[in-house]
Amino acid sequence: MPHQLLPTGSAIYLLLMLVALVGTTIWWSRRFRSDSRLIQIFAGAVIGAFVGAKLAYVLAEGWLHWGRDDFWFQLANGKTILGALLGGYAGVEGVKKLVGYDRPTGDGFAAVAPLGIALGRLGCLAHGCCLGMACDSAHWFTVNDVSGVPRWPAPWIELAFNLEAFLVFFWFRRRGILVGQHFHLYLIAYGLFRFGHEFARDTPRLWGALTGYQVLALAVLALGVWGYRKRAAALEE
Repeated sequence: MPHQLLPTGSAIYLLLMLVALVGTTIWWSRRFRSDSRLIQIFAGAVIGAFVGAKLAYVLAEGWLHWGRDDFWFQLANGKTILGALLGGYAGVEGVKKLVGYDRPTGDGFAAVAPLGIALGRLGCLAHGCCLGMACDSAHWFTVNDVSGVPRWPAPWIELAFNLEAFLVFFWFRRRGILVGQHFHLYLIAYGLFRFGHEFARDTPRLWGALTGYQVLALAVLALGVWGYRKRAAALEE
């Protein structure tokens, strides 16, 4: 029998988002004591992530709803993790320049971002959004949407990816592997993963089989490569 999605509900989705935000804040609060500027940097990350998530959704898909009855509903509810990653990175770097903080902070974000995103995917399951492509028939791996249509388990796959990333970077942190590069590696890995996985997601196709989210995924990948090379060059100096 195909697996069933979790019960739908915006309340569960919002609750999980709140849990992720509060949990991240508590984790980062341990670091605030060492330097008060980290509070501002964390705030920059959160604000940048929320703004980026909304703007990127509009660019990738939201504009397609212009003129429809559901436009404002879609605009209010639409967001994307890809935009959150881009906006959060921009927010962190912008605030770091403003407050004169030049130490790496990415490893701290890599320690919590995948777990927060995993919670977000649980929210997608509860809300019934971010679905995979419909399948011709049910299989052992498919999940049913609210209409009973068997689909590729897109939220489950992304949940598994982010939980694995969390464990990998936890191990990297404990072992001191590639210190200062963890978030760049996450951006590279998630950008590649999301570009490929997008082919199995039920999102609007803008150019043949390609979606606006794949453009964003390439931007996340490029940002990760750029940040990795920049940090590697700085460490060599």
